[in-house]
Amino acid sequence: MKGESVVTYKSICEQLRGAGIENAETEAGLLLEHFCGVRPAELLFRKNEEFDLPALEHAVARRLDREPLQYLLGEWEFFGMSFAVSPDCLIPRADTEVLVEKAISLVPHGAHFADFCTGSGCIAAVVLANRPDTKATLVDAFENTLAMAKKNCERHGVDARAQFVLQDLLQPLQGVFEQKFDCILSNPPYIPCEVVKGLAPELAHEPQAALDGGEDGLNFYRHFLAQSRHVLKKGGFWCFEIGYDQADAMHQLAAAHGFSCEIGYDLGGNARTALIRKLD
Repeated sequence: MKGESVVTYKSICEQLRGAGIENAETEAGLLLEHFCGVRPAELLFRKNEEFDLPALEHAVARRLDREPLQYLLGEWEFFGMSFAVSPDCLIPRADTEVLVEKAISLVPHGAHFADFCTGSGCIAAVVLANRPDTKATLVDAFENTLAMAKKNCERHGVDARAQFVLQDLLQPLQGVFEQKFDCILSNPPYIPCEVVKGLAPELAHEPQAALDGGEDGLNFYRHFLAQSRHVLKKGGFWCFEIGYDQADAMHQLAAAHGFSCEIGYDLGGNARTALIRKLD
């Protein structure tokens, strides 16, 4: 006798669409592939097949509650690499690949770089994987988040060139690290706190500390630039991910601290990175 958890591809699509979730068909397919092993090419002729699997039904219910699909799957692809994800870390997004591409090309040969607010560790892990001449220090304020970053570095075989530091990065940085860095990469929280409240419901399930950048979204940038002399080598640079409307503010912040600032743009023409160099 079949249980109450019988669902079909078609019924999942209908439920997701009814909840206002875009790309319902794609998400339903990913759920069936993950929980039932149904390959995408099979969906056309298995759309009415019944799956009696409580774990699948539970996952659909969580998605209807607008929990991100990535957390239900437990992993997500970023820069062609698969990363474990959980509510302890921000979900890796394609926007951040712009920062990673820039870092891979600009990080000096043999550099020791840092990844501040590392989250899942995806930025550092990708750079380490593509630049085997480098090593990295991954820094985050939360123990569970840092454990996820370590897990992902181990997954991609770059953990031998990585060290992990538990540190609240809004505290003074002088004396925290044993050495200064050739460069620092960071996708810090940069969304103004009032804007965070009106974001898509899925974002309520992601760690708010990874999103909320304070009243104007610039708290972390402001703090880091003021602390740069303690953490960057002479000639070193920051490479930040920024909000689409923060280019002018970053130019002003950089100039106020005696840095140059070069804004990078994504394929949509939106400001996406700020490359900030020490001038001394």
